[in-house]
Amino acid sequence: MEGPPAGPVLDDGTRRRVLGALLVCQRHSWDQGLTAAVLDGDGEDSALRALVDDAVARQLPDGRLAELDPACSVNGGIVGEYVDLVARRTGDAALAAAAARQRDWLLRSAPRAADGTLFHLVGSREVWADTVAMVVPPLAAAGHGDVALAQLDGHRSRLRRPDGLWRARWDEDAGRPADDRAWGTGNGWVAAGLARTVGRLPAASGAVLAAELRALLDACLAHRRPDGTLGDVLDDDASRADPAVAAMLSHAALTGAGEGWLPARYAAVGRALLVTAVASLDGLGRVSGAPAAPRFDRPGHSPEAQALLLLADAAARRLPGDGLTPERRRRPRSPRRG
Repeated sequence: MEGPPAGPVLDDGTRRRVLGALLVCQRHSWDQGLTAAVLDGDGEDSALRALVDDAVARQLPDGRLAELDPACSVNGGIVGEYVDLVARRTGDAALAAAAARQRDWLLRSAPRAADGTLFHLVGSREVWADTVAMVVPPLAAAGHGDVALAQLDGHRSRLRRPDGLWRARWDEDAGRPADDRAWGTGNGWVAAGLARTVGRLPAASGAVLAAELRALLDACLAHRRPDGTLGDVLDDDASRADPAVAAMLSHAALTGAGEGWLPARYAAVGRALLVTAVASLDGLGRVSGAPAAPRFDRPGHSPEAQALLLLADAAARRLPGDGLTPERRRRPRSPRRG
């Protein structure tokens, strides 16, 4: 399928509506992290500072940032990355200490399997695909590349299927999948997590992750439907279309093409996926038909779908030949430690 022509996919007015819908949504910890990534990429430093201050105000005593649901174990990892980033930019010792407490939770305190692989929830010994995006990029960004790769290895060994797609959940006590389906959003989380990690590792390790992401993208795209959509369950043609999956895979493909560790042809693939996701927008700027927050058990809207669409659009705007003047491009990803 041919990609759309070069140039921005979202016009500025639509982008503002999508961002406005994101900012008025009720958001959980991982959504706060994705929103922080959007604000950082847009150069919205004041709003980013306000967000990370609020994440620290809602930090649990054990270190989990912005956590409104104490059942969630790993999801504060994403926002922790941005608390740390703002701390380093501003020299704010209180923010730095809060980010350190979040890292300590992930590195030492969070519940995990015997081999160290993190469980997604407190009180449940299950490994989820989602966790890859929540913990691997922030650990790599904080200079814990070996730990990040170990988490990826532990999740991969349990969740990646022989066909290259990832199953949703693994029951550690039973030693078998808790949900063997290739959930679209779960695979999207893995793709997004890998895309945000490649550039934060030494070149050799980054190249291995880039190859892994390329294989995952190809495995997912093999199930793309004639109208360009992907299913809530990727290999189930009867499952409903999920525009959030298109946004997640678009973000990964466009990031890789823009940063040069995926072949240039993935730029066209990413743009086409972004066009598919944008087609789902309603008049209020909401991604419609994504798994609905907070339980993700029906079609609707979610902050994560909003943020991932904006992140994909930002990656598209950073591509050469995007038709934008330099001042209209968003800030490129800030350098990370590690």
